[in-house]
Order: sequence, then structure tokens, then C-alpha cells
Amino acid sequence: MVSEVKTVSGRGIPLVGNDIDTDRIIPARYLKAVTFDGLGEGAFIDDRTALKGEHAFDQPQYKGANILIVNRNFGCGSSREHAPQAIAKWGIQALIGESFAEIFFGNCVAMGIPCLTADAVTVKQLQELVAANPQAGVTVNLETLQVQIGDYTAPVAIGEGTRSTFISGTWDACGQLVANAAQVKATAAKLPYVGWGNLVAS
Repeated sequence: MVSEVKTVSGRGIPLVGNDIDTDRIIPARYLKAVTFDGLGEGAFIDDRTALKGEHAFDQPQYKGANILIVNRNFGCGSSREHAPQAIAKWGIQALIGESFAEIFFGNCVAMGIPCLTADAVTVKQLQELVAANPQAGVTVNLETLQVQIGDYTAPVAIGEGTRSTFISGTWDACGQLVANAAQVKATAAKLPYVGWGNLVAS
């Protein structure tokens, strides 16, 4: 199983505003769902309703965009995993922002969605470039730690430990277990307190 995330390419979508919390990303009423399926439809739904089609997620020029460019303290508030799930189901594969709430960041990493940071001036420039040309190609490179939009290239940052897990593919804990199932079984068979044969059919 190959789960490396070295680059994310596509188009950008600017979402301007500080302290956008998880309640705004996905309202609490959506937490009743048994699975995360369909959460993308509820992403920012209250903000979108209030803005009557003017929210970035409703503007046709950003349809299909997969790199979300945000500002400071994005994903703050409650720790609900539904927030990054909703963003992912909408189609976002990477985020760039000034800063991210720690639990939101961790939930994104667990899903294979890199959240990279840049200074406020760079983020503003990225948002303006995308707003001016929504069809421009955007590439986020985790190996070089750069983002490129057309001729504009800027540095982005992510913790080295997190970066290395994306590049190596080890961010995917479930994938690692599946890929190493034989080793897991062999280790379990040596443990006197694990009745492996009772847990998993041969």
C-alpha cells in the first residue's frame, strides 16, 4: 500500500477570515450521522446560507478546487473529526494557512491531508492570486516545502516529523497495519496474553 503524500496539485480556493472554528466548518447537527459520508454537502453550510451564494464554496469559479488557503487559527473550537472529514469530502486535499488549531491539524494528518503554514503576507498573496485567477494551477511540494501558483513561488512550513510521515507514507496508521499484517500476526502469536487465533480467522 502506497500512501506517500509528496505533492498536492490542483487549484486553490481562498477562504478569508481568522478563527474559523469547527462549528462553522460543520454544524453540530451533522454529528448525528453514523458515517462521514455526505458531510461534504454540509461544509460551511450556515455561513454559505447566510452569504446567499457568495461564500467561496458556492462560487462556480472554485468548483473542483482542492487546495484551501486560510488565515489564522483555522479549525479552532471543538475537537470534532467531522470538520476535516467534511472538508475532505468536499474535495480538499491540502490546506495552507497562517496557523491551525492543534487537534484539527492532527485530525487532518490522520486523514492524509497536509496543513502547511506561511506568514500572513504570503497567505494574503496566495489568496489574492487565486481570487484573481481561479483557474491557475497550484502545487504544494512537501519535499521542497514550497507552494507555486504560476510564476509565484513561496516557502511553506510543516513540522519535520509530520513532513517525513507524509513523504514516507507512514502517516496512514491503518494502512501500516494492513501492509504489515503478517508481522502483526507473528508478533501476536508470540504473546502469551493474545489469543490471536480467536480474534482473526486464519
